[in-house]
Amino acid sequence: MAQRIATEYVQAKLQLTREEMTRFYRFIKDQHVRISVMVLEGGNQEAVLEDSAGREKVRFVFQQEDGCFVCEWSCRITQPALTNVMRKLVATFKGDAVVNRIYSHYTMTYEYQAGAVQRISEQTAKGTRLVYQFKDTLGELERTFRLNAAEQEIDWLKASVNRLLDSRLTAADDAERREIDRLLADHSSRLFALEA
Repeated sequence: MAQRIATEYVQAKLQLTREEMTRFYRFIKDQHVRISVMVLEGGNQEAVLEDSAGREKVRFVFQQEDGCFVCEWSCRITQPALTNVMRKLVATFKGDAVVNRIYSHYTMTYEYQAGAVQRISEQTAKGTRLVYQFKDTLGELERTFRLNAAEQEIDWLKASVNRLLDSRLTAADDAERREIDRLLADHSSRLFALEA
């Protein structure tokens, strides 16, 4: 198996509530890496993670925005323990990131959205190859079901309009025709909305 040379966070972002910040710090302490935290002006916070041997550091600066703590960063890491902690942070705290895992002859690019891998691609001297792409199968099925339901409702409305038009021709008085016209207007509005 190829030996990883480095992991590069090209761009990454975490957005945490105050409660999630507490969980964030607790989580890091459980990962057996050193952490130092400074509270900056305006309530912003700086956290520095360091591998247990003190060879590598990652710095997070959390800015307060709309009641949340937002951190955007990029870094390059070579120590496996710190690399693993960073991967877990992005997944656990539902971060967004573009991460390059660099090997001697190729680079694997992982794209995370809300903590989940959306896409993996491999770059070599020969070009780029898609390895994995998330497919929202359940979401696609739900959209298809809604589309089918809309098509069925359109068919029902069209048949109902035809029945109402036939009834209008044989209506006994103006009151009945007005009621049929009101129903036709309702059906027409609904058809317009569904077909749009």
